[in-house]
Amino acid sequence: MTYKTFFLLFIASLIFVSGGYGQGKFTLSGYVKDIENGEALIGATIYVRDVNSGSATNVYGFYSVTMPAGTYEVEYAYVGYDTKVQTIDLTNGNARIDVELSATTTELQEVVITGEAEDANVSSVQMSTERVDIKTIKKIPAFMGETDVLRSIQLLPGVSSVGEGSSGFNVRGGSVGQNLVLLDDAPVYNSSHLFGFFSVFNPDAVKDVTLIKGAVPANYGGRLSSILDVRMKEGNSKKYEVAGGIGTVFSRLAVQGPIKKDKASFLVAGRRSYVDILAKPYIDDATLYFYDLTTKINYNLNQHNKLFLSGYFGRDVFKFDEEQGFDWGSITGTMRWNHIFNQKLFSNFAFFVSTYDYGFAFGENDRDKFEWDSRILTYTFKPSFNYFINANNELLIGGESTYYKFKPAEARVVSDGETTDIGLAEKFALESAVYADNTQKINDKLTIKYGLRFSTYQFLGPGNVYTYEEVEPGERKELTGTTEAGDGEVIESYHNWEPRASIKYQIGRGSIKASYTKTSQYIHLVSNTAASTPIDLWTPSTNNIKPQIGVQYALGYFRNFGEGNDYEASVETYYRDTDNQVEYVKGADLFINEYQEGDLISGIGRAYGVEFNLKKNSGRLNGWISYTLGRTELKVNGINRNDWYPTRFDQTHDLKVFANYDVSKRVSASANFTYITGTPFSAPTSRFVIQDMVIPYDYYESRNGLRVPATHRLDLSLTWQMKREKKGKKRKNEDELVFSIYNVYGRKNPFSIFFSQEDGYVVPGDQVNTMAYRFSIVGAPVPAISYNFKF
Repeated sequence: MTYKTFFLLFIASLIFVSGGYGQGKFTLSGYVKDIENGEALIGATIYVRDVNSGSATNVYGFYSVTMPAGTYEVEYAYVGYDTKVQTIDLTNGNARIDVELSATTTELQEVVITGEAEDANVSSVQMSTERVDIKTIKKIPAFMGETDVLRSIQLLPGVSSVGEGSSGFNVRGGSVGQNLVLLDDAPVYNSSHLFGFFSVFNPDAVKDVTLIKGAVPANYGGRLSSILDVRMKEGNSKKYEVAGGIGTVFSRLAVQGPIKKDKASFLVAGRRSYVDILAKPYIDDATLYFYDLTTKINYNLNQHNKLFLSGYFGRDVFKFDEEQGFDWGSITGTMRWNHIFNQKLFSNFAFFVSTYDYGFAFGENDRDKFEWDSRILTYTFKPSFNYFINANNELLIGGESTYYKFKPAEARVVSDGETTDIGLAEKFALESAVYADNTQKINDKLTIKYGLRFSTYQFLGPGNVYTYEEVEPGERKELTGTTEAGDGEVIESYHNWEPRASIKYQIGRGSIKASYTKTSQYIHLVSNTAASTPIDLWTPSTNNIKPQIGVQYALGYFRNFGEGNDYEASVETYYRDTDNQVEYVKGADLFINEYQEGDLISGIGRAYGVEFNLKKNSGRLNGWISYTLGRTELKVNGINRNDWYPTRFDQTHDLKVFANYDVSKRVSASANFTYITGTPFSAPTSRFVIQDMVIPYDYYESRNGLRVPATHRLDLSLTWQMKREKKGKKRKNEDELVFSIYNVYGRKNPFSIFFSQEDGYVVPGDQVNTMAYRFSIVGAPVPAISYNFKF
């Protein structure tokens, strides 16, 4: 039996199952929303008391439950909202019920990582997944007092970065380029502002953040380590609302409201830093700033159709003077159409565009200068269908197709007025996939989730096609031939089957979960620095660069304690094998190199570890403690004497503590502490001295054999809400002051260690000394204050 036949039979069997359940049953469906602003509630639970069964809303707030004909008491619930119970009559046919929930009138004093049911961490089949509520994110102390999505998820188990000032994040030992970051479905190829100190996600525009570290559902693909799915707010469809903040580094403003009440709404949110403006009197021409704009419009065409348009525009600018500097930025655009075919079949059709580009220039004038621009541009169409077969089966099927356009370098050198073009030709690729995924409840204790994804990839012309042969393992490959491919010609193609499976078995108030995930990654982030930077290159798989393949296994135990699931505890272990992981030869030339593929080699990787997490959800004092013990290693023929060696992202011990204490109704204090083992680095083992100049040399050809010292840091913040009443009347606006101290005890956390010859004149014949230097980005406490408002 071929894989294609198996895939078709897989889907057909699921549809056949749905037919067997349809007789004598009716379906209850609809949307669950926030009564204040009309926002869809993701993961709200629908529980049918009479049959002890139910469902949950999908990422668009839609639900569907099929039951025998009858009258039922149906409970709608969402954490932080009042539960609503309705009597639903299903004796005469299907029912469409849209429900709006109200936020609890009493202040909810809890930190909630998931917006689902209180015991979703135990009862859900999904594992290795974190749902982060935006209210929680806003409580976490952050750099310069600014709420930030990426810095918040780095407090979760298995998530870290290689140091302050590095872009992106690392999950379970994976590289930054192995994370798929999505904003309203559109991929974001660089998710950081100001070299990693802030993310591109404006908290005033974010509704939901989901991080998937393993057990990846079949509707996601293209990366090995994780999926970060960020969903934007839809815009208040009830009333106009203005929110924003004035901080030490930047200010922000968000406006949302109805275009037509309960029918259409909009959201516009912008930020702009002003370090350049404040520093202008003291610095002549240098400047450093960023800005971004997030927009969204949604329109309810009718009961069965919704249309969404959203976009992001952002840029960082770092100039030494008017002629020199560099800048980088992203643009994404998403058009999405939700259509309800019937009570059981929900569809989403999405088309999105994403581009990331950067450029830099050096030179004092137009007659002598160097300019370089690079970009990646993608167009994607993604249809998906939720088929709610019955109360025990939910099927998700769909497809995805992405067209890539890479511009490695558009470079020009001007010397004495003469221009020389040293740019590189564009590269093109097409990646497509189809998938099916079913969540099936076998009984009250056992639930399984199984899926299959088939991905295909073509490296396309026009362009030169290079062939290489390996001269010696670990050394630069030798070019043996060059041919030219025509427009649209398939130069190389790859195909991969990616099965996914998860299982959950309930044991009292706890559960055991296990998962298997196979993923493929066809594009690669090329960097030869310890930390990801804005000028790293994205490059496609070619006839010389194979796609990365990852297989991850995970096993965990999840348990809740106390009344109302006050405490959550979990332990989860994982193991991931990786094939064709990209590495570099010694002295690799990665930029403006027509023969870059000859400098790239590949090997096998492995990542394994165990994550512990304990969380307190309620009471005046709440928060969590997480600890990860992990290793990430590579083995490449010709590197490190062919032995395993740690990757640049290997961090053995990772401890995170977050606590929030409600001092009073208006004042709350938060703190977070992190301790992370230092990252590996390579250092010379020997040296030559030629004419009193030291030339370092690695005699043993070892890689990443040393580590920088461990990183640890304490951050504090205090939130003071202004009075909500004035002369006995409730104020229209809500505002607060946030005081914070980043790096309280001034730890000089090392970003890197480098070696250099001592400064000064060397007396001929005397010994030439070298020194090891520790480089830190932030080495002192950083106090900040910000003012946030909403009206």
